[in-house]
Amino acid sequence: MKGPSIVYNIIFITNVLRILDERSMSKSELANLADMSVSYLSDLTTGKESNPSLKLLERIANAVATPLPTLLESNDLDKESLDAIAGHKFEQSLPNGYVRICAVLPESKAFIVRKWEENARKKLNAKDRS
Repeated sequence: MKGPSIVYNIIFITNVLRILDERSMSKSELANLADMSVSYLSDLTTGKESNPSLKLLERIANAVATPLPTLLESNDLDKESLDAIAGHKFEQSLPNGYVRICAVLPESKAFIVRKWEENARKKLNAKDRS
């Protein structure tokens, strides 16, 4: 069974690699922006280094202009993949019946999805208060 930090490292790196691909950005460019060596970044992305500091994760997040919590929670991995990586049922931070998605949408559709998210958050916050 793998610990939660390993799972979050995989989620983080999966998201960073996806962003690099979407932006046609190289690891070398990211390493330069994050003020780190290319070899260390390669070790992170291949799993050779599995214990990056929070400060380093923040530098990478800043370099790809994405909030760190987004890189640690949102992902394109399905539930079965997360369970397999964790070696057990991976506990989500959302209650049953809710899922977190990551999508690339046209602005008009993204507007609708944001409205749905606002309503869902209101419902979750109301449940937390009761």
